[in-house]
Order: sequence, then structure tokens, then C-alpha cells
Amino acid sequence: MTPELFEKVDHYISGLFAVEDEALTNTISSLNEEGIPQISVSANQGKFLQVLVTLCNAKRILELGTLGGYSTIWMARALPQDGKLLTVELEPRHAAVAKKNLDFAGVGNKVQIVTGKATEILEELIAGKEDPFDLIFIDADKPPYAEYFELALQLSRKGTLIICDNVIREGKVLDETCKDESSQGAHRFNKMLSRNDKVTAIILPTVGVKEFDGIAISVVK
Repeated sequence: MTPELFEKVDHYISGLFAVEDEALTNTISSLNEEGIPQISVSANQGKFLQVLVTLCNAKRILELGTLGGYSTIWMARALPQDGKLLTVELEPRHAAVAKKNLDFAGVGNKVQIVTGKATEILEELIAGKEDPFDLIFIDADKPPYAEYFELALQLSRKGTLIICDNVIREGKVLDETCKDESSQGAHRFNKMLSRNDKVTAIILPTVGVKEFDGIAISVVK
């Protein structure tokens, strides 16, 4: 088993179930054009998110980490016409690029982009008594993942699906002495999640074009 084989299998699956249209390929290209890191989810992961949105009949989605809007497009396309996706992005330049991509994809009317620090925005939503979300996707900076999750719980209801990406970090979470801050944040989050009695949760390891990682899936009790 080699990384090349995992990539081929990933491409095989995406060729069957997650074929990208012009809007999605343009979104990926826009990251290179704007000098934004190519750290979007893969096509298969985007389709997986879309399936989860459909599975839980989501009408309200919260996303932390917009980047260029790639995952946002996948999820927004699964929303009904009156659905809403609120996506939070720290960098205003990333948000501006995402807005263009979302409009080109035809989902801009369903998506609200908010720029700023995620913890502060979540706290504002909680203070403002925002209605609970049906699905929350966390794919932002890893060190405060545990804090993001605890705040996300306050914006949830029974049955809300909370998805957290990149929680295995190529296996670096196994090394408690690892100095990488993202791996440390993921390790701390994973421990917290395993002990959290407010959710039923599991981590699924992932391998493919995005190499080796994992995604945490939680359902609020």
C-alpha cells in the first residue's frame, strides 16, 4: 500500500461521485491566483459534507474557516432554497475571494460571510441568542479547536451534527511531545471530545489526495 495507490483510489471515487464543475475548479484555481494556501477539503470530502447536510435535513449551517469557499459551495448546494449557511473567516482577503466564488457558483444568496476571530463571533452569536444550527463544520486554526467545539455546543440543539476536520495530523497526535501547535491543538481536542458526555462521537481516519488525517463526527445528545 503506497500513497500513490491511496491517491488513485481517491481519484477513482471522486470520478464516480464527486466530479467538480467549473465553479469548484475555479475556486481551487483562485487560491493559487490570490496566494492563498491550498488547504481546502478534497472533492470527496466536499461530497461527504454534502451527503451529511442532506442526511440531517439541514436548513441552518455554521462553518468556521471559509478560505476560498470550496467546502462552503459543496454544503450550500445541499441546502433548500430557504436554507442559510453562516461562514466565519479570519482574513478579509480570503473572505473577498470566497464571496466571488460563492456568487459564481450560484449559492451566494444562501451564504453569509462574517470576518473576524471565530471565538469572538461565536460568543456574539450566543449572546444574541442565535437560533441553533443543524450542522456545524469546524475547519479553522487547530490550537483552539476544543474552545470552538464548546462554543459550538451552545449554538446547537439535540441532534445537531458537529464535524471537525484535520484531527489526526498525519498521526502526529500520537506523539504527546510533538511541538507542532496544530497537532497539539488536535490532540487536546480529541481528548476533550472522548470525554464529552454531551455528544456521541467518533473519529474517522481519512487517506487520499490530502494524505493521512482524520475527521471527528459528533451528534449532540
